Amino acid sequence: MNSYEDWFAYDTYRPHQKEMLDFAAECVNKQQTCLIDAPTGSGKSSVLSALLAQANGRNIIVAVRTVAQLNIFIRELELIKRKQPRLKVSYLVGKRKMCMMGGEGDVYRMCEGLKTFSTSLMRERAQKGSLIPANDAVIKKQIQLQDYEHPLLCQYFIRSKIYAETGDGLKMMPSNVLKTKAEQTTRRIVPPDKIHELCGDICPYEVMLQASRDADVILMNFHHLFNEDIREQMYQSIGIEPDNVILLIDEAHNCGDTVQSIQTVTLNEQSLELAQSELGHLRGSVSGTEAIQNLIPQVLNFMVSLKRSMKAEDWFDPAIFMRYILSGTLYQKTEEIVEDLLTINEAIHEAKLEKGDFRESAVEKLTEFFVRILKSAGDESYLTIYKKSGEEISLEVRNIDPSKTLIDLAKAHHSAVLISGTLSPVDAYKKIYFGDMDAATISLPNAFPKENRKLFCARDATSAFSMRRDIENSNRIIEYINTFATQKGNLAVYFPSYDMLKTFTERLPKTLKGKEIFIESQDSSASTNDLRTFMSLPSVGRSGIIFGVCGGKWSEGLDYRGDLLNGAIVVGLPLAPFNDVRKMVNDYFRMKFGKDGEFLSYTLPAVNKATQALGRVIRTPEDKGVLLLIESRYLDESVKRGLPKWMQDECVECTIDSFKEAMKRS
Repeated sequence: MNSYEDWFAYDTYRPHQKEMLDFAAECVNKQQTCLIDAPTGSGKSSVLSALLAQANGRNIIVAVRTVAQLNIFIRELELIKRKQPRLKVSYLVGKRKMCMMGGEGDVYRMCEGLKTFSTSLMRERAQKGSLIPANDAVIKKQIQLQDYEHPLLCQYFIRSKIYAETGDGLKMMPSNVLKTKAEQTTRRIVPPDKIHELCGDICPYEVMLQASRDADVILMNFHHLFNEDIREQMYQSIGIEPDNVILLIDEAHNCGDTVQSIQTVTLNEQSLELAQSELGHLRGSVSGTEAIQNLIPQVLNFMVSLKRSMKAEDWFDPAIFMRYILSGTLYQKTEEIVEDLLTINEAIHEAKLEKGDFRESAVEKLTEFFVRILKSAGDESYLTIYKKSGEEISLEVRNIDPSKTLIDLAKAHHSAVLISGTLSPVDAYKKIYFGDMDAATISLPNAFPKENRKLFCARDATSAFSMRRDIENSNRIIEYINTFATQKGNLAVYFPSYDMLKTFTERLPKTLKGKEIFIESQDSSASTNDLRTFMSLPSVGRSGIIFGVCGGKWSEGLDYRGDLLNGAIVVGLPLAPFNDVRKMVNDYFRMKFGKDGEFLSYTLPAVNKATQALGRVIRTPEDKGVLLLIESRYLDESVKRGLPKWMQDECVECTIDSFKEAMKRS
């Protein structure tokens, strides 16, 4: 194997870092899929050095979930380039962040439409001898005259292209300006917040696409990788084959949720009514329109019948649904409905593009729903669900098992490395992601000094549903929080749900033990502003307590280094609400994995949310903090096994009295 030391960006190795790099290099060399559980402090972004050493001309694609994670890998690659200046790097983040055009609607649809119209006009002018579209007087005039609220042409895309005469006729090619700027981005990595400045009047996305065609390492977001249609289109655009790609997937504990969200489709009453209106404009002009119009009342009637249910969420039988829908129409089978919907959807899509309307149509949502119903027939990894909110009913085809997508993805590529700071127990994630497929695993110890952290678990308090009305239990939870609040510096308290957060915080004063209080809002803007204020307190000699939710905006993906956070509590076990749908999911995984099924599908995600929240505190070897689990169930072996090994080993069982004594001594 080639040496990763030629690519390793640092003078020394952290504890267990070489073990991680050796493991990753060996797996890539063997064309394997592997999972790496690398706690904070392991230097997990350095795994790139092992992959680069084994690349041998292959592309490396790094999939990240957030811009913050993207920037971490950009910094790592900048350091690597100091040793290997010829390394070429590109990234493809969402068009929403890159697009410089105005207009309404979905930016991806808008981009597709603008490129289609722009290409058509550019080709027409090129056929008349105008090979440089940006200099063409007719095109310039059309750009000046267009409605910028509903544009049809993209001047940034137009400036990025030229035409050339070839043996096969006219061919659209990257402009010299585009190629120059793409080369600049691979020669020195330009962060996302600077890309508009570099690109000027050239489309940033086209610049990064061009850069990716020549890049050794390409960074992209989860959606680009896990959405099969987007991935195939992107690979084709940048000219790479999956079997020549080494995958590195960061924050891999989120893979399952991402795949499930992509493959889940929801249909509500409002979208059906809008679809009916859209179809009214096509009646008589597109085949099948009238038949689909007659079908929609059947779907609405089915929804109305569900309003009598007392449940907020439950399963509906897709076979009964389709029999009911077909009974009131001339259709004989679902395939016929889907065929008509696809034809109608294409007609609506083209009509909207011509008007510069790039919003998703309601008929498109209806089409997606019936396509998914058809594809999921007989596939137990999908559930058909109805959800009731007040008098509103929605129907959903929900993916509950991401393994097929993840197995297909891994097998299509040369090798795949999945890494996370909370991929524990790693063999459990291997099982739920890849089933019986061959995949290697490694779990690294916590590299930070043990003496810098204190981990407690209360055995005299719980958030179990049976105890939520128990006054003594609730008062004890409050007593734990009040005792914890005596600790110096910024602190955090996380609850299993927004409902429980509200229950325990609605009577809180503005300060607690002299600390300012911040309660996580479900409004994104408000929560961002509050968090910014909270994190600024240590710099002015003050401190606060944030009260948030496990799995919420304040508990994952944030780096509270140094004095920004000195301790955290997780109240309870953040299990998903248990209902008939949840029972069906658990039963599916019990059938698949036996007695481990419920742990893998239900308990493990809850434990992971808790460890993610506690993981906000100790982010560097110098950080110190107190961690507290106010939940006796973490002491049960059936739950405890989901905690990282270091937490299992270090956890001190406590009561409120022994916790008070420990806090006095700290």
